[in-house]
Amino acid sequence: MSIGAERVSGIAVWSSDGWRRPVLAWLDERLAAAGIERTGPVEQPHVQPWATVLTAPTTTGPVWLKACCPGTASEVGLYEFLVRAAPDSVLRPIASDTTRGWLLLPDGGAPLGERCSGVELADAVAGVLRRYGRLQRDLAPYAGELVALGVADMRPAALPARFVTAVEVVSGVLGRRGTDEDREALRRVTGLQDAVAEWATELAAAPGAASIDHNDLHPWNMLVDGRFYDWGDAVVAHPFASALVALRSLRAELGVEHDHPAILRARDAYLDAFADLAPRAELVRTLELACCLAKVARTLTWHRAVEHEDPETVGELALAPVRSLTSLLVPSYLGDVY
Repeated sequence: MSIGAERVSGIAVWSSDGWRRPVLAWLDERLAAAGIERTGPVEQPHVQPWATVLTAPTTTGPVWLKACCPGTASEVGLYEFLVRAAPDSVLRPIASDTTRGWLLLPDGGAPLGERCSGVELADAVAGVLRRYGRLQRDLAPYAGELVALGVADMRPAALPARFVTAVEVVSGVLGRRGTDEDREALRRVTGLQDAVAEWATELAAAPGAASIDHNDLHPWNMLVDGRFYDWGDAVVAHPFASALVALRSLRAELGVEHDHPAILRARDAYLDAFADLAPRAELVRTLELACCLAKVARTLTWHRAVEHEDPETVGELALAPVRSLTSLLVPSYLGDVY
């Protein structure tokens, strides 16, 4: 949808009474169909360019209604798929509407980020990543089906073209805002086009079949019981691309560098799920390569999350694609990714 088109999502729409009335009617209808009754008022704790979340108390506990923008609406169909293919790894929706991008979920309890910190958090994340790696292996045969569902294709063969698109996106952003330093960084990143193509070819031949990449796998999207939620950024990619956000977020929480023992333990726990595919040194090399290329996917993820919003409303978030793509210039494979 262009900026001038009639809006069906976005901060202004989601904040209006005209939008709330039909969505609250749908909420109550879907709860009633499931034998659940709302017992209190509906609150709206989160309103972002890419989605809004409403919550309400019910006879079975809190429920959460998520409404997605067009760029993240594939999450609804993805949930329906995951419930069939990996029911123990996700929350089972109470209701969903793929046409309107609405998803109604039960409460999943506390995420790891609320329950743990420090060494305890690092150990918990390591355990979750080992489980997540096994999930990716189970879902690898469905990579093509996931792309057909609308999940963005970031498999190695697609990455050279995705890089070109990412450069175009960032160039467009910097045509409206940004600094001379940003524009110089883009010029340098553009010079990596041949290198990106070579990396993508190497990654395509590396161990690990393409699978789901949650693409926002931080401790607040990992539930204490081992399930995962908030799949709006998900893509199909080399599985090790998931380590980019997972390890970077853990590094930020701990305030350590990428080679800190806690980060390496989490990395190795994740790679345990793939230990039969290649020697550990080769898996580590592949993970670092996949994470570098995942910065391209993160660039386009940010773009599809904010492109349907008014630039004035998005504010500094408009520069998130710039920060993601130019992090390819950072020596660490984790970089500084937004």
